[in-house]
Amino acid sequence: MRFSVSRKKWLLIALGVLIVVIGGAFAFAMSKREGYLDAAVGRAQAKLKKDYQIDFKVDSYRFDGLATVVFDGVTVVPTGRDTLAAMDHLGVSIRIWPLLFGDVKIGRFDLDHGKVSFVKRDTLSNYDFLFRKKEKDSTAIEEPNERNFAEWAQRLAKQIFSKVPSNMRMNDFEISYRDSLLHQRIRVPQAIIDDGDFETSLFLNDHDAEWRLKGYVDGDRQKLKVEVSSKEKNTELPFLRGKYGLGVSFDRLVFDLTGVRKVEKDLLHVTGAVEYDNLVVKHRRLSDEAVILPHGLATGGIAIANDYLALTDNSKITVKEFSISPKARFTIKPHKKIELSLRTGPFTAQNFFDAIPRGLFESLEGIEVAGQVDYNLDFAVELDNPDNIMFKSSIDDTDLKVLSWGKAKVDSLNFPFEYDAYDDTTLVRHIVVGPSNPNFTPLAQIPYVLKTTVRNTEDPFFYTHNGFEEEAFKLSIRTNIKERKFKRGASTLSMQLVKNVFLNRKKTMTRKFEEILLVWLMEASGQVSKDRLFEIYLNVIEWGKDVYGIAEASQYYFKKRPQELNLGESLFLSSIVPRPKTGLTSFDYTGHLKPWVQRHFNTYGSIMTKVGDLKEVNVPANYGFYDVVLQPGLRPPAPLIRDTVALDVVDEHERLIEEMEREETEKKSILEKLFNKEKKN
Repeated sequence: MRFSVSRKKWLLIALGVLIVVIGGAFAFAMSKREGYLDAAVGRAQAKLKKDYQIDFKVDSYRFDGLATVVFDGVTVVPTGRDTLAAMDHLGVSIRIWPLLFGDVKIGRFDLDHGKVSFVKRDTLSNYDFLFRKKEKDSTAIEEPNERNFAEWAQRLAKQIFSKVPSNMRMNDFEISYRDSLLHQRIRVPQAIIDDGDFETSLFLNDHDAEWRLKGYVDGDRQKLKVEVSSKEKNTELPFLRGKYGLGVSFDRLVFDLTGVRKVEKDLLHVTGAVEYDNLVVKHRRLSDEAVILPHGLATGGIAIANDYLALTDNSKITVKEFSISPKARFTIKPHKKIELSLRTGPFTAQNFFDAIPRGLFESLEGIEVAGQVDYNLDFAVELDNPDNIMFKSSIDDTDLKVLSWGKAKVDSLNFPFEYDAYDDTTLVRHIVVGPSNPNFTPLAQIPYVLKTTVRNTEDPFFYTHNGFEEEAFKLSIRTNIKERKFKRGASTLSMQLVKNVFLNRKKTMTRKFEEILLVWLMEASGQVSKDRLFEIYLNVIEWGKDVYGIAEASQYYFKKRPQELNLGESLFLSSIVPRPKTGLTSFDYTGHLKPWVQRHFNTYGSIMTKVGDLKEVNVPANYGFYDVVLQPGLRPPAPLIRDTVALDVVDEHERLIEEMEREETEKKSILEKLFNKEKKN
């Protein structure tokens, strides 16, 4: 299409007018921008003062070039507290092109001689404003709700990356923490980001330690990679040890965020990887020894939808030669629900044990196994309705063989050994489990009624399970969620025995996992028979204050040998296994059992009758409840006024009764489920 001369003339005139208008508008804006800057600084100062009681002071500020604002002599001081931040020079520029489309993105960031100091004096700190409740800010990103969770996450990521400059120059920056016990600081002599690429060093205090950082950041594509390496081995991260008693060190740590993208309208994927070399963690609640993780890699990501959070399908965790691909999901609505699924497929068993961090499970260190194992787990629970729970765990370990035990030499249980009896974490005495101990009672000499009552009370399917019972795990999870604390375990006799014989008494977060692994190996290996395990259990468990084993218990309460115990006495002894130190509170001053103890007799007596455990036993009235008489030397004194008892004693007994009643109701429910399952099988 060819334009005529007149049309070209008018087109040039229009273009000229447009340029003049834009230029005029630009000139007008430039003439007014100092006023806009004054107003913006004033609003920021007023808001910080009103909302946070912070004095924000600037010696001078100005525009430098088209889109750069420079501040000199900046201080941030909470009212009546130590200075939080101070900067000699701060320059920030905004990228023009994104700004034309409504996106505010930082293009360059310059900082000279800056300090950020967190100070706590007694109970006052200069950073407590961070935790104060404040009125809702209309400019802040709205909190996620049931309609926009994925959208909220995407906007949050976008705003975070918009604040990350593609170019930066930082000279002499320091961040520190100080209280009455700790004073540490991190120094950055110089840091530069050049078109997204960066590499710098961080120093602890004057030069106590050095960490090197390198990587890249791409705010437009929302990608970030940071690799942190320690110049010297075993250099702990600052602040954590003095503040929380936690020591963390590593040779190399890599965080790689590969993308934040919407795959569907209401589904966001955050993908990336985390990798470490020689990660060392020390904390008394985790383990007695330092936990050492030589190398590990986690890849995949998190799926964020409007109603759930989940691991993406390609998520994978690799530690040395062992890999798993778990599936996990947290449903937000309509009901909060946790789901976990694991399909390992056949894997080399030794690779799994080699992947366990050194120092985490002391009893398993040095173990050697052969063969392959295949494990499956399906777990789901509604947090608001924990009775709605699904727990299925299965393992194919028929090929597993234990070649050499670690520090916990399970095969030594087949021979006489010395058992350390503890009262909580205090060592009470050593007990020889073998014929050289006159109190040791072989299983064959322990009466059938005692073995039956203890087994039914503590672990009715001890002889048929592989060390674990799913229904017990489900009961434990339900109870702990309802109580919002760890109140109930899921221990079988095997688990109790392993815990008492092989594991220390320090209550660390990892001890239960160590117990589970050791029980699995013990049961799967078959190197110790069930009868021997039960024999050890009955000879070492606590039955009262400094009363251990069935021989001591029968002598202590009834002045009898174990072989002479009757059904009622056996039911009583089984009733106090969960709380052995309360045994004497079950008796009145005449030496007879108090009425509330009969609940236990009724529950377990009827269960044993139902399953046929008492077919060959002469069952007295009330399962022998009235045949139980405490030996005279242990009976409490008779009350001065008959039938009058101190109120606090009544309350304590009532609390004990209620607790026993709850436990026995739960146990009865779980036993009925187990019996029904056995019948189906």
